[in-house]
Amino acid sequence: MKNRKYLATLALLGALALVAAACSNDDNGGTTGGGGGTSTTGGAVDCASDEFGCVEIAAGDPIQLASLLSITGSTAYLGTDSNNGISLAIDYLDGTFDATPGQLLGHDVELSQEDDGCSVEGGQAGATALAANPDIVAVIGTSCSSAALGVADTILGDKGILLISPSNTNPGLTSEEAHQPFYLRTAHNDKIQGAIVADFVFTELGIDSAATINDESPYADGLAAAFRDNFEALGGTITDKEQVTSTDTDLGPVFTNIAATDPGVVYGPNFDPVCSLSYTQGSDILAKGTVQIGSDGCLVTSFPETVGDPIKDYDYYASSPDLTVFQDGAFYKDEYSPAYEDQFGEPTAVFNAHAFDATNILFDAIEAVAVDDGSGNLTISRTALKDAIFATSGYEGVTGIITCTPLGDCATDVSIGVYEYNHWPVEGGVDPTAPIFSETKTLADVI
Repeated sequence: MKNRKYLATLALLGALALVAAACSNDDNGGTTGGGGGTSTTGGAVDCASDEFGCVEIAAGDPIQLASLLSITGSTAYLGTDSNNGISLAIDYLDGTFDATPGQLLGHDVELSQEDDGCSVEGGQAGATALAANPDIVAVIGTSCSSAALGVADTILGDKGILLISPSNTNPGLTSEEAHQPFYLRTAHNDKIQGAIVADFVFTELGIDSAATINDESPYADGLAAAFRDNFEALGGTITDKEQVTSTDTDLGPVFTNIAATDPGVVYGPNFDPVCSLSYTQGSDILAKGTVQIGSDGCLVTSFPETVGDPIKDYDYYASSPDLTVFQDGAFYKDEYSPAYEDQFGEPTAVFNAHAFDATNILFDAIEAVAVDDGSGNLTISRTALKDAIFATSGYEGVTGIITCTPLGDCATDVSIGVYEYNHWPVEGGVDPTAPIFSETKTLADVI
């Protein structure tokens, strides 16, 4: 049995201050699970002094986690893919991918799943249900920023329940104005993605005019705004900005408006099916040679299922985390990826490894703060757990080095790739699936 790997320790404050064992191994580049982590034994926890109390886990009972991800409807490709990453983290608690769940501190880990519906309503319903369960230690989610921003992040945070997202990217979630203390993410901040896409269009493609089209979600709205700000700062011109709803099926009128402004690029950082509809319907209206670009919400299996072959004279690209940055790592290539494909088939989206990392830093925080009474009964202070995971620094994750800021951004040094359709790095994509453009920026570069 292997111990989970660290590059740094998790520091805690107060009476429960513990230091996680720091170890590293150059044999593989990913984090690994281990049921042999330690907790304090025989100590007492003053749960009454914790504003949010403690989670009590009796000997023999499971540690209860939950996910709040999009698992139905047109965005199910996102949430199902992330749930698979969580399952692999639980599987690897014993140091092997054998499709048999390991244990954490001598306890099974039980995962319940709620559906965020990629919507405000779904986030509210799912978070409300989870917040009512005092045995839930933490939640991995949401898939979509709309389900988290001012919704699940607040509902769960008010109960002292951590919400750790593998795929939320809206800048507002980790802003000074809106950040909720129990929210963090292993996904990138779209201030980074917007800046890199702007660089690709203006510098790599040499195009100086662009229009944007986004749906009503905070994800699409925030990313379109980040692109516009950076594109104009580079010297580009925004010819038009349009908004649609995620349920629209006829985008003709909107693309007629865009075509009248004659942009060189149309940037539509939406969710599918708006993405695939934009490509098919927009290509019937836009001038020949007009480029369309989507984002990670478009880079899912449903896109090639809808579009089929690339449309002649109309290139389409999508930006997302540059998966090649960690795909060549020994752990990902030799262990994680084969296990994913063996258990679930090809990935249907690009955030499963981010979910794996999110679950592992949570496991480490639990190991650091859980107090065992000597008989296998665990007590976990909710505030101490929050402090532990936010203290994560220099952690060697599958997706890169993870260091969490006080505002919850744990991916602070991010490589974004731009993929040309139909070379998507998901099921339905055609080899080669490497990005044609990649750039790395830090939060400090764009904030």
